[in-house]
Amino acid sequence: MAAQTQQNRGNTVRKGPWQVTMTPDDLYRSPMEIAWSFAYALGEQKVAELYRRAKRNQWDSDELLPWDTEVDPSNPLIADRSSLYYQMPFFKKLSRSQQETFTAHSTAQLLSQFLHGEQGALMTAACVTHSVPDAQAKLYAATQTMDEARHVEVYARYCDKIAMVYPMSPWLKKLIDATLQSDRYEKVMIGMNMIVEGLALGAFSNMYHSTTCPLLKQITFHVMRDESRHVAFGNVYLGPVIRDMPEAEREELADFAFNAVNIIVQATLTEGAGLASKIDPGFLEVLANSGIDPRDFFDGLKEAADLGILQELPPGQVHSLKDLMLPALARVGLITPRVRARYEEAGIPISEDPRVLQAMEGGEPQLLAAE
Repeated sequence: MAAQTQQNRGNTVRKGPWQVTMTPDDLYRSPMEIAWSFAYALGEQKVAELYRRAKRNQWDSDELLPWDTEVDPSNPLIADRSSLYYQMPFFKKLSRSQQETFTAHSTAQLLSQFLHGEQGALMTAACVTHSVPDAQAKLYAATQTMDEARHVEVYARYCDKIAMVYPMSPWLKKLIDATLQSDRYEKVMIGMNMIVEGLALGAFSNMYHSTTCPLLKQITFHVMRDESRHVAFGNVYLGPVIRDMPEAEREELADFAFNAVNIIVQATLTEGAGLASKIDPGFLEVLANSGIDPRDFFDGLKEAADLGILQELPPGQVHSLKDLMLPALARVGLITPRVRARYEEAGIPISEDPRVLQAMEGGEPQLLAAE
């Protein structure tokens, strides 16, 4: 692999023989309010406990992670994700070099979505810090901002170690933009702490249990512990706030939550979110860098599906929507009778069982191995 990445004209990034067209930088104004709070008494016990946990669990990736670990990106680093591709008759016909390059780059493309999502979380946590009117919540949100900065750092380093950073999937940017462009801190917390972080926490849990790379496993462990606090904050702080809201405001937030969830659901139906997608520019560039004709690849996926070879979550893994996001929204009162009808109309099954969510909010990934 080339040792250096360089930025060229436009948004093309090259690394040795490979190149990607990155998501263009973006800039827009936020309608958020800034909230000073001079009531410095730290009274909310549950938020205070999350803040104490966050202080205790801060970590330095330079000191904690073994970055000198040898990583062979040509071998599957995420076994369950790779299994579908390796079972495809088409994939078995590729040259060894193509298989190895595809394995490295498809993994980098997946992990790049974590990287971009963490940048989105960094910005939303900063928004909550300046806009939430509660002093204790401000302190906690500041710790989350630091967490997210650390996550951006580790995923950027790991993606570069195995291949290169790939562009952000359009559906993920749409979801985070909707959160960043919202007009009140409650929407930012719903979009990030309950929906995007729920999506990430489920993916991290699945990766923790399926990765074959010791370095990636350690990265995932520490990131996942941070994320469990972030998801818990959404419930601990927003639950009472939403409960005491006027009905019209609560319904406005419920609509916002539904629209955010629906972005994910529609992307899954039309794009295969997180998997191979004909309309995800990043995945198409994975194929280009691997020397694979996209038409042949997607014909190969169809052939595999006709043979019953499908990508499914293995037993014991977490389904982010069913196990985390929807139970979190239901728990704080955001699936109102009116909005419940919208979920039903969209064909989105509503799960309100909070057991997996509550277990994962505990913050210790190794405890989930027995789930």
